[in-house]
Amino acid sequence: MFDHLKDKIRAIPNKPGIYQYFDKTGKIIYVGKAKDLKKRVSSYFTKTHDSAKTMILVRKIQDIKYLVVDTEVDALLLENNLIKKYQPKYNIMLKDDKTYPWIVVKNEPFPRVFKTRRVIKDGSTYYGPYASVKMLYTLLDLIKEVYPLRTCSLNLSQEAIAAKKYKVCLEYHIGNCKGACIGEESEAEYGQYLDDIKNILKGNIQSVIKALKNWMNDLAAQMRFEEANEIKEKIRLLEGYYAKSAVVSPTIHNVDVITMVEDDKMAYVNYLKLNNGAIIHGHTVEVKKKLDESPEEILPLVLVEMRQRFGEEGKEIITDVNIQEDLPHFNITIPQRGDKKSLLELSQRNAKFYMLEKHKQEKVKNPDRHIERIMETMKKDLRMNDWPRHIECFDNSNFQGTNAVAACVVFKDAKPSKKDYRHFNIKTVTGPDDFASMEEVIYRRYSRLLREDEPLPQLVIIDGGKGQLSSAMKSIEKLGLRGEITVVGIAKKLEEIYYPGDSIPIYIDKRSETLKVIQHLRNEAHRFGITHHRNKRSKNALGTELTNIEGIGERTAELLIQEFRSVKRVKEASEAEIISVIGPAKTKVLLDYFSKE
Repeated sequence: MFDHLKDKIRAIPNKPGIYQYFDKTGKIIYVGKAKDLKKRVSSYFTKTHDSAKTMILVRKIQDIKYLVVDTEVDALLLENNLIKKYQPKYNIMLKDDKTYPWIVVKNEPFPRVFKTRRVIKDGSTYYGPYASVKMLYTLLDLIKEVYPLRTCSLNLSQEAIAAKKYKVCLEYHIGNCKGACIGEESEAEYGQYLDDIKNILKGNIQSVIKALKNWMNDLAAQMRFEEANEIKEKIRLLEGYYAKSAVVSPTIHNVDVITMVEDDKMAYVNYLKLNNGAIIHGHTVEVKKKLDESPEEILPLVLVEMRQRFGEEGKEIITDVNIQEDLPHFNITIPQRGDKKSLLELSQRNAKFYMLEKHKQEKVKNPDRHIERIMETMKKDLRMNDWPRHIECFDNSNFQGTNAVAACVVFKDAKPSKKDYRHFNIKTVTGPDDFASMEEVIYRRYSRLLREDEPLPQLVIIDGGKGQLSSAMKSIEKLGLRGEITVVGIAKKLEEIYYPGDSIPIYIDKRSETLKVIQHLRNEAHRFGITHHRNKRSKNALGTELTNIEGIGERTAELLIQEFRSVKRVKEASEAEIISVIGPAKTKVLLDYFSKE
């Protein structure tokens, strides 16, 4: 470490704040937050880092600046703002540059309510932004259905209305507007609609329904049944919308939910905002990881960004990661059961579906990137040094100790390479000895590849667990390949992966793409082995009677079965048909045998 950096670190206080790293050109390359600035900055230069990217970052640091703040939350907000402003190379980045729409209640006489993407400081009230345009239009359609608001852009000042400057339009004639432009509606009456609309846009639909029910009952008591029925229809529409939007108990108020799934380079964070049991905002963002950041580092940053966009009313955060240290002024809840647990699972599903959809799109648009991501995931999950671009999987098969065979299937870039599949008839083993059979097959396979100077796989998978793996390793060691190839065994439960000499398995996440590839390999090996085994049994069963005939060998019997499909059909065939397959001499031997029967 440079001496001038040591001096700067000594001067940093043990206070919360943000720190900035600069390269030799004076450009910001990283912004971070810390509860204790001195400890956090020092750790970069005193700890051994697992991530190669972090090591590169540290080598590039030429200058350090910091800013002390009052609380960790202030540090988080400042960090978020600086990252957005400077976009440092080694900070995570939200891949989200959309302009989201808002619903605006315009600051004007008889205010209009409509969608906009421009927020203007003109005294108007804005609700949103809405990540889902469908949700926005659903709300606007509901408001239009329930409340007779004006849609024109006329200047409805008292002077203009009194001067009778305007005429009613079609909206008035079809009952969608009360005619404020000609003085048939007062601003006080119109204001009642707006109070309800603002409550709806805030998510307080239940309070609007309650007020409308009271109004309906008052009208009914006055025997104004037609007007009461109109209010009843509005209540029905509102209750219908609320039933669709409420996903949990209406006792849950002002809650934010945030969860995350990740692959090797990206994190996918889902954010839900709730009020009165209804989701009023739902959004998923992609975060590009730069230094293998953990969920504990990513979620607080994204949460701050989402709350700045969609409002900061809620004090309770539902999540599956403990981020209390970064957000000490919030009530962080990691639910285990009940409605909040259901909300958490809903958010997790949304994040997962978003990630899977992105993977599908990536597979179509950029197949090489898709393969690289799977290779990187498998390398990480299986603790390998290199990408497993070439994988081979072995499976034994026998039937009551007879017709022992083995199958080898080959995957290249996580896809089956069927032209490279091989099957083996066991030659040196007598009886049903799967361990010895595996030892034989592995030796035969890789001694041949070495002899013919063919490329070896990066990964070999043995279907059968610890015993089969030990047998395979005997041959690997005889051939001097230990350490050259990663060899693992799979127990019956797919999530158990065994390594040579280690009795304790590792468990791969059931949702991981690594497990999906391994499962595909094992299924293919099983299918390929069983098919070969079945064919061998059938050939032996069908050929037995024919090969018992003196003068008829295995090859002749095989030709007859291939042509006529069964011994019965061979007996039924004409002499000319048999001659066309095996010639006249062997046909005479065959027919003489059948005639004696």
